[in-house]
Amino acid sequence: MTKLSVNVNKVATLRNARGGNNPDVLKVAADCERFGAQGITVHPRPDERHIRYQDVRELKPRIATEFNIEGNPIPSYIDLVLETCPTQVTLVPDGNDQITSNQGWDTVANETFLTDVIGRFKEAGIRTSIFVNACPRMVEGAHKCGADRVELYTEPYAANYARRREEAIRPFVEAAEAAREMGLGLNAGHDLSLENLTFFHQMIPWADEVSIGHALICDALYLGLEETIRRYLQCLK
Repeated sequence: MTKLSVNVNKVATLRNARGGNNPDVLKVAADCERFGAQGITVHPRPDERHIRYQDVRELKPRIATEFNIEGNPIPSYIDLVLETCPTQVTLVPDGNDQITSNQGWDTVANETFLTDVIGRFKEAGIRTSIFVNACPRMVEGAHKCGADRVELYTEPYAANYARRREEAIRPFVEAAEAAREMGLGLNAGHDLSLENLTFFHQMIPWADEVSIGHALICDALYLGLEETIRRYLQCLK
């Protein structure tokens, strides 16, 4: 079964807009697990515009399922991950001024750097994943770096799903098959939604995990958090 990891960044964004602790990120994460989510994802950035480093520290002992920390492996991020020891670390090549992630790693050009970073995390017993575009060559590069998994950057699939879903999914199937042949675990994330998740799962049923935040939190405004998580889990059956 493909696991659902809920990214709670948008909850933190709402909290930070007014200060204080409403909504409570820790409570929302616990409720997501209570409603059936099999993991919690956070993506702390240096400016802490949504998830703060202290949120990560406080979430770690409260997560009963899997805890996934995404981010650009700058020194402060590496220190945070080694301090908190999540279930999984996902390396994402985003700059400090990016609104959201918009590409995967060039695992070939950055092989030396990624190999070193991954080695440090694996020594600490943390499962490692690299955020990559849907390209078998980038998947192969992640394998050479020593990653345990790759996470496919699915925004191009989501953007083209409504017009030509068979064409949109094709490179993702190819990349997913390459990962499977190399013995890599497979995650996916970015702009997956109730509209496009079922077809993605039908075409790549062996994915280990999908990480979903923005669309899920938006749906929860209308459907409620419990019903929203139930519907996303239904997409993965």
